[in-house]
Amino acid sequence: MADDPKTEPVAPEEGPAVDGTEATEAVPESDGQAEAHAHSKQTRAGLLLAAIGVVYGDIGTSPLYTIREAFSAAGGLSPDIDSVLGVLSLVFWSLIVVVTGKYVLLIMRADNKGEGGVLALAALAGRGLGYTGPMRATVTVLSMCGLGLFFGDGLITPAISVLSAVEGLNTATEVFQPYVVPLASAILLALFVIQTRGTGSVGKLFGPVMLLWFTVLGLLGLVQIIQVPSVLKALDPRYAAALVADDPAAAFFSLGAVVLAITGGEALYADMGHFGRWPIRFAWFTLVLPGLVLNYFGQGALVMADPGAIEHVFFLLAPSWALYPLVILATLATIIASQAVISAVFSLTRQAVQLGLLPRMEMRHTSATEEGQIYVPRMNWALLAGVLLLVTEFRSSTNLASAYGLAVTGDMAISALLAAIVSRRLWQWSRFTTVAVFGSLLAVDLCFLGSNILKIPSGGWLPLLVAIIVYFIIDTWRRGRIVLRQELYGDALPLALFIDQVSGASTRVPGTAVYMTGNLNTVPNALLHNFKHNQVLHQRIVFMTVAVEDVPRVAESERIEVERAGKGFFLVVARFGFMEAPNVPRALHQCRSHGLVFDMMQTSFFVGRETLVVRRARAKRLPFWRRWQEHLFIALWGASLSATTFFQIPPNRVVELGTQIEF
Repeated sequence: MADDPKTEPVAPEEGPAVDGTEATEAVPESDGQAEAHAHSKQTRAGLLLAAIGVVYGDIGTSPLYTIREAFSAAGGLSPDIDSVLGVLSLVFWSLIVVVTGKYVLLIMRADNKGEGGVLALAALAGRGLGYTGPMRATVTVLSMCGLGLFFGDGLITPAISVLSAVEGLNTATEVFQPYVVPLASAILLALFVIQTRGTGSVGKLFGPVMLLWFTVLGLLGLVQIIQVPSVLKALDPRYAAALVADDPAAAFFSLGAVVLAITGGEALYADMGHFGRWPIRFAWFTLVLPGLVLNYFGQGALVMADPGAIEHVFFLLAPSWALYPLVILATLATIIASQAVISAVFSLTRQAVQLGLLPRMEMRHTSATEEGQIYVPRMNWALLAGVLLLVTEFRSSTNLASAYGLAVTGDMAISALLAAIVSRRLWQWSRFTTVAVFGSLLAVDLCFLGSNILKIPSGGWLPLLVAIIVYFIIDTWRRGRIVLRQELYGDALPLALFIDQVSGASTRVPGTAVYMTGNLNTVPNALLHNFKHNQVLHQRIVFMTVAVEDVPRVAESERIEVERAGKGFFLVVARFGFMEAPNVPRALHQCRSHGLVFDMMQTSFFVGRETLVVRRARAKRLPFWRRWQEHLFIALWGASLSATTFFQIPPNRVVELGTQIEF
């Protein structure tokens, strides 16, 4: 079903025998039942392996730099035994409270018909608040901020991940130091170039590689823990409390590095629609969390035994003979982490375009079977340019660590606020429960956010700048579309009046004309221009609008709505979810069930193409930044993908009628 995306695999139910008595012996399966059961197991195993590869790439590469940065950039925190235990305790309880408690167990319940992510959560919260009012406007602003912060995170993650892996070569010898930046740049360049071919073939390697990666993480850490078992004291939260009590300032600074351990935690929720809750939760508790905790504690044990190891603590966990294989494995893991973030940026971009937050862009489907695999050329090359600029300017993962974290913590705080609205309005939680649960989680998020704000002068400004730019573009696009809609439809001729006036007196020609419009109550400019110049109407005229709902996918039974306006005029509404690609010809084919049959060879599509120009007299009265915003909207409108391409209308059946609008 279109409205039932990836669902969780459910084990076969056990129940009474046919005769009503309890079954005491296993009943032999028929060949068909056995095959179905085996197929179910294969499907579950496949989802689990895919979830390990895609969902946990980002958080899985955090051990490469988290412990190192906690002491190199934590405001004077030295790697003595008490500090190590305190930092490890902070890392462990951050994983438990933020990732496990907040995301895995709680926020993943807030699915928008199976989909997750900040935009899906905002749509869910907006549904609970209704479609108007100041709170709904606040939710829209939060979603815009969350989207901007996510794009900032998507810019930094590939750069810091690949750099940190390649820097492992410095553990063996400093000879590789001059080649770290060029090698990391070459890897990233290749990664973005292959996006044009799709991620299907590369994706098949994700799961096995990350399965090996988390296994190696756990084993490397376990070896060190066995040698220094006292490191397990850090499981006690009192060591985290002691670190805060002994040196509050240093502990607060250290949170800016500790948050690196939970970057990627939001991916658990964002990727829920692809895999379902069960694979993500099962992988977290059985493999990912144990592997991460063992590795972090193993690094802590190594530093407790040798404080000088802090500079290359992750790679020093491995014996000398395993260093280069570990660097290769780490590089593969970081490529996978980067790929997961890039794919997520593509997915969120599509959602934003569908919801009207960004201009229409070209989107290519790279898989014939997986609907979620898309490629957005414009975003791909923009990300590549930004990532290469970061690598060449910052030149090390340590420098980039200062820029990392602010976007993630801001996004986490926004998720907590939106989830609180969902719990109150849709889950019907009491006000006390909502404030107690999400107030506590928000307090943790704000502590992390506050610590990362201190990093703004040393690099934290970067994701903030990206978020501000993205927010400004979204705000410009939304405001501009409102003004443009008023210009197009504010004084337009009512459709009912037009039908009464012209249908009887005009000449009708054979065939069907489909006019794409954003308002079914008024006459489209394309029709007025066509009638004015040609003085004829088609025998059958269809006014069609495409509506994007605040759900991921719309059921096929709810896709089409047809209304007969009389005298050969029809009104058609085609509904799509924000995860779907609008396809107008396919939607028209579904009108059959409503008694409206189309022959594409006898159907012409009339699409308006507006050219916007600045109304100088009006522009002079606007503040400077509003004038600048007006010019930006016109540029965005000009660069927007044509409706013909975006709605997948056959180009040889389209007539575009242009008009100039003073904006």
